[in-house]
Amino acid sequence: MGKYFEMLMEDVRLKEGLTACMNCGVCTGVCPAAEFYNYDPRQIVNIVQGQDDDEIEQLLRSDTIWYCGECMSCRPRCPRGNTPGYVIQALRTLSQKTGLFVESEKGRQQLAIKRIVGEHILEKGYCISPKLVKPEAHPEQGPVWEWIYEHDEDVFTRFNPNYNRAGAGAVRRLDEQTLGEIREIFRVSGGQEMFDTIERHSERKAREMGYDGADDRYMSDVYRTNSGNHH
Repeated sequence: MGKYFEMLMEDVRLKEGLTACMNCGVCTGVCPAAEFYNYDPRQIVNIVQGQDDDEIEQLLRSDTIWYCGECMSCRPRCPRGNTPGYVIQALRTLSQKTGLFVESEKGRQQLAIKRIVGEHILEKGYCISPKLVKPEAHPEQGPVWEWIYEHDEDVFTRFNPNYNRAGAGAVRRLDEQTLGEIREIFRVSGGQEMFDTIERHSERKAREMGYDGADDRYMSDVYRTNSGNHH
């Protein structure tokens, strides 16, 4: 048994998601990502079952494991009760822990997700809120979004008068006690340790790529970069 497979087996998602795959390919047939990317859940599960360190490491270094949208369409359709999406989640976590995520274009984007979404949770209590979706970073939202962004108080208080204020309702401002509890849960559950790991390996890779560390320029570049090879 290879070391990477042993490490994967420490993840409960691998234990629950992979029992006895017979490579029927149903998961690939129903996978939305497989329609648009060179992505085959059946092959990934087959590689993991093979327990070969070299092949698993290639996955951990690849863009491939970041193509999954985690829709879990595979879960109810597998005739053997496997969940390839869980296998992908376990691979992603191991890629982050080992620092191999920085060896792929899609993997390097984990830094942007950590800083934009992850830190927003710790700061605001939400994974996303209207002020997080900045127009200059999301041109796909179009010109209407720029107006909404600039007039968010007028727009969103129509849905909840406590928008960004204390009280009840969606996107309310959370009190410091609640935020403190969220941060403590994050700390004891290992979330902060994972964040620190992502930062550490991103810093190393940024310097390898000629940046002055994992600064805002590096984060913006890895967030926006698309080589055009993801088919």
